[in-house]
Amino acid sequence: MTWKHVRPNFNPAFEGKGFLNWRKHSVPLAIASMILAALTVVLYFNIREYIGARDQLNLPRVAVDLGYANYSGNVLPSGVNQFLGMRYAAPPIGNLRFRAPQDPEKKEGTTDAIEFGSICLATDASYPTAGQDEDCLFVNVWSPNNTTPDSKLPVWLFIQGGGYTSNANPNWNGSQVVETSGKNIVFVGFNYRVGLWGFLASERVRKDGDLNAGLLDQRLMMKWVKTHIAKFGGDPDHVVIHGVSAGAGSVALHLTAHGGKDEKMFVGAMAESVFFPAQPRVNELEYQFNKTMENVGCKDEKDQMGCLRGKDIKAIQEANAGSPFPGRQLNPHFYWTPCIDGDLIQDYPYALYDKGKFIKVPVLFGTGSNEGSVFAANVETQDQFANFMIDNYPKLGQNQTDTMLEKYPILPALPNHNAWFPSASQAYGETTFICPANNILNAYAASKLSSASWSYRFNVQDETNTASGLGVPHVFEAPAIFGIDACPTPDSFRTYNKPVVPIMMNYWISFIRSLDPNVHKLANTPEWKTWGGKNNQSRLVFEINNNRMENVDDGQKDRCDFWKGAAEVMEQ
Repeated sequence: MTWKHVRPNFNPAFEGKGFLNWRKHSVPLAIASMILAALTVVLYFNIREYIGARDQLNLPRVAVDLGYANYSGNVLPSGVNQFLGMRYAAPPIGNLRFRAPQDPEKKEGTTDAIEFGSICLATDASYPTAGQDEDCLFVNVWSPNNTTPDSKLPVWLFIQGGGYTSNANPNWNGSQVVETSGKNIVFVGFNYRVGLWGFLASERVRKDGDLNAGLLDQRLMMKWVKTHIAKFGGDPDHVVIHGVSAGAGSVALHLTAHGGKDEKMFVGAMAESVFFPAQPRVNELEYQFNKTMENVGCKDEKDQMGCLRGKDIKAIQEANAGSPFPGRQLNPHFYWTPCIDGDLIQDYPYALYDKGKFIKVPVLFGTGSNEGSVFAANVETQDQFANFMIDNYPKLGQNQTDTMLEKYPILPALPNHNAWFPSASQAYGETTFICPANNILNAYAASKLSSASWSYRFNVQDETNTASGLGVPHVFEAPAIFGIDACPTPDSFRTYNKPVVPIMMNYWISFIRSLDPNVHKLANTPEWKTWGGKNNQSRLVFEINNNRMENVDDGQKDRCDFWKGAAEVMEQ
């Protein structure tokens, strides 16, 4: 049955003065969610303006020698050092396109580090687009002033999200978490390649380039931290990685990298909305490569990779777009994703976790209550619901869809949405975000690490989201983790939802500092009990005036077991 495509929802709670109004756009977006897309644009310009204003006030300067370059950053009035736009890798241009990142070249003199560098080119973005470029591998560091290499402060390494198709939160300001920690941590954020630039896959790429280049950017960043973070007062032996959305999916992949080989690059991991789209094997993506060659005019060239590297940015960026999966008519949300390359990613993530092939470190994973609401198509019928899921997970067969429809019957209506939207929202949210988190935590429990794994469900209500029928959507908790001055923040976090902010910030900071959210939590807040294993599945629920522990209900356990059983079909 065919049906009209309905684009993903936006999150109206983030909409306001200066924010994009996604309701005015009719073209479906191939980037993650409307939340993250809005944050990208707004925060890029707002933070640049903010930093520029501070620069005009002649803030004190602070220098760091990285060996390959000397950088001069600012000392903020709060006593936090801020270094922006430092290179952590050579520009991935020319012959370095579609290859693993290389160390930056040596640069003489002193370079200002007072403005963010360009973010990486997003899928479907026009070229040129302000603030985006192929030369984009930059890192930002916030650390307490007057630290030394002997300070050995815990390090928070943040991997941003964006569905592997955009750098969706590159300029989130890390100064607030450093301040809230009592200046007891160092915060690091960075860009990595996405879309075609970061995840072009083919045996031809393997032969003359590197697969999963975007993930390799992240791993080089970890090595950069290991090498250089002491110069900012950080402890290279106490690094916690944390990701949001695709960044959280990246965390899950790094935990299983090279079959779970521990290269001692991090000692703990936090994942906010673990993201498991379809992640195919290389041979299943040759069609994608062939389509790209045709679009850029390299189809008939003997040296296709050489031809591709010789094209100008605009030509390649025009091909950096979504397309339907084979046999489908409508674009998936996420066309460019990591692939199973047999080396960095040796198998589907669920299979690796099942086999115990993951790094055994303390973990903190969680999600919002309604993860699928900003992604689900506004479907009217059960058949449209099934087709929406198959558009995003194209190997779903009749057996799986029949079972799916049994487990996701029609649900109570939501404002401003068609009858089957709630079911589509629940199904997409659970298979793509919620169940990956739950099932990974079960794997940790089975490995005897249940005493060092924690989970949460964010259920703080926002009047605008509720009125729009979106519930508590994807990564809505971000301002409560990073601080309301760190990223675009709905008004509710500054008013009636404000009490949750210091509570969550201190739990997360506690995990960074001690690998346990309870050690440095706020007084009179609940003890955050551990996951406890497959039978218990305990998680902390965040609600205003009602923070509490709960066990995952039997219905969600059953649905997550179903999706895990279909992992190979789902390519997860």
